[in-house]
This record gives sequence, structure tokens and C-alpha cells, in this order.
Amino acid sequence: MPNVHHSQKTDLRNLTRDELTAFVVARGLPSFRAKQIFPWLYRPGITDFSEMTDLSKDLRNTLTEEAFFSRLLPAAKETSSDGTVKYGFLLEDGKVIETVLIPEDGRHTLCVSSQVGCAMDCSFCLTGTMGFSRNLSCAEMVNQVFTVADDLHKNEQGAINNLVFMGMGEPLANFNNLVKALTILTDELGFDFPDRKITVSTCGLVPQILELGQLFKVNLAISLHAADNETRTRLMPINARYPLESLLEACRQYALSRRKRIMFEYILLQGINDSDQDALRLAKLLHGIPAKINLLPCNETPELPYKKPDQKRIDSFQEILKRKGYTVLVRSSRGADISAACGQLAAKSST
Repeated sequence: MPNVHHSQKTDLRNLTRDELTAFVVARGLPSFRAKQIFPWLYRPGITDFSEMTDLSKDLRNTLTEEAFFSRLLPAAKETSSDGTVKYGFLLEDGKVIETVLIPEDGRHTLCVSSQVGCAMDCSFCLTGTMGFSRNLSCAEMVNQVFTVADDLHKNEQGAINNLVFMGMGEPLANFNNLVKALTILTDELGFDFPDRKITVSTCGLVPQILELGQLFKVNLAISLHAADNETRTRLMPINARYPLESLLEACRQYALSRRKRIMFEYILLQGINDSDQDALRLAKLLHGIPAKINLLPCNETPELPYKKPDQKRIDSFQEILKRKGYTVLVRSSRGADISAACGQLAAKSST
């Protein structure tokens, strides 16, 4: 079930700590109350203000009258043969989003959605076929993390170690809510995630890339997928607005921490962008940028016309880039049997 509607109340999980302080002060309360309330919002197992035991009864009553903290309840949960878990969350308006948990070597990476659907219309991505419905609120992004972390905690399966904003939607197209969510996730009284454990993936919204780098030291992943403008524009319409030259200049300017590199994601599509010449162009294109390259052999799906290259072609592409001095990984597809792999998220609305 979605959350009960609270039309006149404030969702405290939509507020950063500074915004919560303003909320508290506006009600005639001392500002330090926000510092007391904020950690409770992200503590496992807490579902009601009455459970916030170090707050006075009067304060708990005030919060109950004027505020709430939203939750997401899984409408569906599927586990892949490789251990990947896909959560389907039903939102208040009947829309559905998907969130993917990837376990590996005792650690967990959570792939967080930022929009219902996507407006970028990348031709190889199933999410794009949904069209765009709306941006997720800050709370809807944060609650994906909270709900899965709580699920792991209850089942004694450990914790989330890494976050990637690489699920449904283009995170930088929902910039203001993304910034609020990252502020809460990195707050020492919130989730206390280190910047270095968070990755934001983008198809190439140049102004927002530069702004993100000024606000956070999170990892940046670029969905590149072609080494020339003609091919990239055909695959990714955003390239017509921000072509490779401006995108890569933004990458050069991105404020990276020492020893950090930008991850460039490159889907390999048979006969389209997988030739030796494409590999050489890619190597030249990324010259001078601290980069590592993730090769993603196409996840074939009946709804899309693309094919996965054979292993010999994949190996040849990787080897050319390695010889040019790049760190190159071929990402094995995770969760493909439950449509949780890269580019396969396409939840259906219940309405």
C-alpha cells in the first residue's frame, strides 16, 4: 500500500537538517530540537513519533499534529538467481518505481531511481520506453535507501555499502531534489554515507555536472555509449544539446578528489559502436581525463532492436583500450532474469 495522504502536514523526510531547523524554529521551538529529531527519522524500525523516546511528550504531540515521515512499502520484491534483489515501490499517486540491490563479496550496492520513467529517450534503454511521468521527491529517493537498509537490518544481512543514482530516470534532470537527498544521505546525523561511496550517473547534462562537482565530492559516471557525435545523437538525443566536446570539457572541469577517476559507461551494441575503430576513437576522446571505462555488453530484450556482440568482439574492444593505458572492466549482467539489469528497469503504473 502507498502512504496515507497527509495533505496539511509536512513530510520531515523531505527536509534537510537545515530545513528541519527552520521548521522547528517557525513553531517557536529552540533550534537544537532539530538536532534531536533528525537522527530519529533514519533509525531502523522507527515508524511513529511516539517511539522517539528522548523527545518530550509535548514535542512528540506537536510533531504528530503538524508533521509525518513518509515510508515506502515494497509492492513487489524479486530475487535473481545471482542474488540481485529488485524492489517495486508503489507511490502515493499509484506510480511504481524500481530499486535494485546488488550483493557482491559480502557488500551491497543499491541502485536508486530518481524519476518515474525518463525523458531522455535513449534508444537502447527500456526505461525510456515508459516515457516520463514525474520527478521523485527528495523523500521518495531517501526512502528507497531507508527501506532497503531497514530490510537488510531486519533480516540480519548487513548494510548498504555503496549508493548509485543509476536506476530509473536521469538524476541531474531532478537536480534540486537530488541535491537535497545527497545532503541527507551524507549528513553525519542522517545516513552518514561518505561522498566516495556515492555515484551519480548522467547521460550528460553539462551545466548540472559542473554544479554537482561544486557541491559534493561524489563519484561521477557518464553514460557515453559512442565515441562520435553522429552515433551518440542517434542513440542518445541529449547529445544534440550537449555534444561530446562540451560534455568532455565538463568532465575535465569536474572537481575530483585525489586519485579519483570518472567512470565512463559504454554499452556495446553489435555492428553499431563495437568496432576496433570505435575503440580507438574512444581512447583518443578520453585522453587527458582521469577515466576508467565500464563496458556493458547489450542486455538483449524483445522490445528493443539491439544485439550483444560476440565474445571475440568484446575482448578485442577491451584489449585496444587496455593497450592505450585505460582501466577497462567488462560488467557482467546482474539480475537480468528479473529485468533488473542495466537499462531493463521499466515499472508499470498501477493506475
